[in-house]
Amino acid sequence: MYSVGKPLRIIDNIVSNKPKLFIIISIIVVSVLAVPVIIPHTSHPQHIYHITLHIASLILSIFLFIVSLSSYFRNGGPRLLFMSLGFLSLLIVETLFLFYATRGIREILIPVVNIELPHIILFVMLTLFGIGILKVNPR
Repeated sequence: MYSVGKPLRIIDNIVSNKPKLFIIISIIVVSVLAVPVIIPHTSHPQHIYHITLHIASLILSIFLFIVSLSSYFRNGGPRLLFMSLGFLSLLIVETLFLFYATRGIREILIPVVNIELPHIILFVMLTLFGIGILKVNPR
């Protein structure tokens, strides 16, 4: 008989098993990106290494975001929330870098200050990590 809590237990089981989670994320990301990103660039050896680096970074950032988010939901606390948001920022930056590397999209500039968007997001990421690490919990 079907139980309402069974899908949540399956998800919790996958998230609590870190190697299994990493493998599942890797398979999903490579499967989704195979046709639009990986296969068109296999004939360019130097370019495929660059793309592979961004895909590996994307997989790692998704993994770290999910693990930190599950830790936040399990334990709570603002420090874990800031760390999760930092990994989310890393995920966004890696997605942008992958699009820049594969789609020939020009980098997005913020017009007033003439700074590229990924630099701003990286600064936000470092700020969130800093807050997450340096935040003092009241006793």
